[in-house]
Amino acid sequence: MVIDFHLDRGSGVATYLQLVHQVKHALRLGLLAPGDRLPTAKEVVGKLAINPNTVLKAYRELEREGLVAGKPGLGTFVQRSLGGASFADRTRLRGELGDWLTACRAAGLDAEDVRALFSSALLDAFREETA
Repeated sequence: MVIDFHLDRGSGVATYLQLVHQVKHALRLGLLAPGDRLPTAKEVVGKLAINPNTVLKAYRELEREGLVAGKPGLGTFVQRSLGGASFADRTRLRGELGDWLTACRAAGLDAEDVRALFSSALLDAFREETA
């Protein structure tokens, strides 16, 4: 799979970090796997109209973290994935989460209500894990 980068210019997050976060997100969701090639800096620059050094900085950061490796003349390739669940488990859990979100909307919650509820439950779940 080839990742399709996008930017939120109003987010306040540095452009290179947005690229890093998107790669990590794709790795966690299983959308990118070891051996997959990331778009070339030239391809990303052409799509997003950003400085090539920004793309290279993002790729260097991912390389420093051991997630990708550059192969001269060939491109930048994913070395390892993130997340512990299998693709099937992630797919099932995403479906269950979708059902939960539908129930939240039916109960009259808006996006901010759901975000607050989810954040609270997430903190509780992982607080118990580390306690």
